[in-house]
Amino acid sequence: MNLRRVGLPLSLVATAIVCFTLGVARSRHDEAALRASYDAKFDAIRAEVRSELEKVPKADRVVPAGTVGQLTTRRDEANGGTSSSARAHMVAEIKEQLQSEMGLLPVQLLRDRRSSFVELYSYDNLGKTNYGTAGYLGHGYFITVKHAVVALRDEDERQSTRKITSIKIVYRGKEIPARVVDTGDADVEVHSGDWAVIHTKEVDLPALHVDTSFAYDFADPIFRLGNDYSKGIILSTGYVGQRTANGLVTCLTDGHPGVSGGGVLDQHGDLVGIPIGRMQGDYRFSFILPIRAEMLRRLPSYEPSEPHAVATDVQ
Repeated sequence: MNLRRVGLPLSLVATAIVCFTLGVARSRHDEAALRASYDAKFDAIRAEVRSELEKVPKADRVVPAGTVGQLTTRRDEANGGTSSSARAHMVAEIKEQLQSEMGLLPVQLLRDRRSSFVELYSYDNLGKTNYGTAGYLGHGYFITVKHAVVALRDEDERQSTRKITSIKIVYRGKEIPARVVDTGDADVEVHSGDWAVIHTKEVDLPALHVDTSFAYDFADPIFRLGNDYSKGIILSTGYVGQRTANGLVTCLTDGHPGVSGGGVLDQHGDLVGIPIGRMQGDYRFSFILPIRAEMLRRLPSYEPSEPHAVATDVQ
C-alpha cells in the first residue's frame, strides 16, 4: 500500500521530466532550422546585391563606409594627397578674400606703418604752439599739411601777422628741427594746395610707400593715422565718400585736432592721402587730400608707383 502511494508521484515526476526534455530538444531543433533558413535568405540577398553592384560602373557605385578620419601621411602626399603646404596656401587665400571683402588690414602691418608717422610741432612769433602730424618719405623728408608749417590767411581774408618761427618733429622722444623745402599753392586751410614737404637730419624710420594712383572709389576702406589731440599717433578707420569740387575727398573718419598732415592708407598699407580738415562742429566728417606726384617733386629718389594688380578669381 505504501509502495503504491510512493510510486505514483514518482512516475508522474518522471513523466514530466521526460516531456520537458523532449520539448526543449524540439524547440532547439526548430530554432536551428529557423536560423538556417534566415542565413540562407541573407546569403541570397548578399549575392543579389553583389551581382547588381558588378553591373554598375565603378565610379557610380555607392558603398557604405565608416566615419573614422585618417591623417595624411607623407606617402599619401607623394601619391597626390593634400599636403600641408597646399592647406597653408588655401588658408592664405581665404584670409586674403576675407580681408578684401571686409575692408581689413593686418594688425602687424598697421603697427609697422605707425612707426612711419611722427608728431609735428610748430612755434610762432605770437608765442603759440600748434601740433599736427607728418609722414616719413625717406632720406629725412616728411609730408604734412601747409597750414601746420606756414602761417596762412585769417578767416576774415586778411593777411595774418603771425609767422612760424620754428618747426620740430618728435623723434625717439626728442624734438629735432625741420625746415620747409616745398609747399602747395594754398593760402587758406582745407585747400587742394594745402600740403608741404619738410626736411630734417637723417632719421632711422621706415619710409612709406606712396601710391598716387589710388582711385578713391565710393566705399573704399581707408585707414587714418594721426597725432590725435597731441596724444601720440592713433589709428582710425573709415570709408571713402565723394570727391569735392576743389579736388578733395570726403570720408567719415575721426578728424580730431592734430591729425592734419597724418596718413591715409589703403588696404595695401600704401600712403594714398593726407587728412587736412573737417566740417566745423563735426569731428567725424573729414576731408582728405589725395597724394599727387607734384607733392613729391623735391624728393631725390621718388619714382611713380605702379598700380597694384587686381586679384582675379581662380577657376
